[in-house]
Order: sequence, then structure tokens, then C-alpha cells
Amino acid sequence: MNTPQVKAYIRQRAYLFWHIPDNKKEDISHKLLVETILNYGNLDDVKNLFEIFGINYVAKIFTRSTKNKSRINYFRPVLNYFTLYFERNAQRNIDRKSN
Repeated sequence: MNTPQVKAYIRQRAYLFWHIPDNKKEDISHKLLVETILNYGNLDDVKNLFEIFGINYVAKIFTRSTKNKSRINYFRPVLNYFTLYFERNAQRNIDRKSN
């Protein structure tokens, strides 16, 4: 269940979730939210995502979605950029904490 702050964030960016029925948009997973914002959002969307969840939590979701997976849903430039970004700016060893 998403908090009211997360629901408001999703409502403001509902156009990014065009493929999800309107009555289910506010209940999307954090994994889908992070993936959509990093792939399709603009700089302000990403900044607001970091403000709501914190950079370490976003990095943890991103890392779990991209490490040792046969299929990755991030665009290659996005994957490359945020892999480098989180390595530099997020807490170290995020993927080692409680998988």
C-alpha cells in the first residue's frame, strides 16, 4: 500500500503510467514506479522520487532489478547512467543487505 505522498506523486505523473488502468495506478509497486520514472521521467521527476523514497532505497530497488537478471527493463543508457550514479552517490553494498 502506497502512502498518500506516493499516491499524489503518481497522480501528478499519471501520463507516464498510460498502460495501467486509472483505478490501479495509485497501487503500483515501488519497483514499477522506480523503473518507470528512471526510464521515462524527467530530471524533476527523478529528484522528487529521491526526495520521497531517499536515494538509497531507490538504488536498492534499481540494483535488485538489474543484478544477475536475464531480462532487464531499463533502457541501456538509463541502466548505464544510474549504475554509475548509484555507485558514486548511494550507500555502498546496497545489494548485500537483506536480499
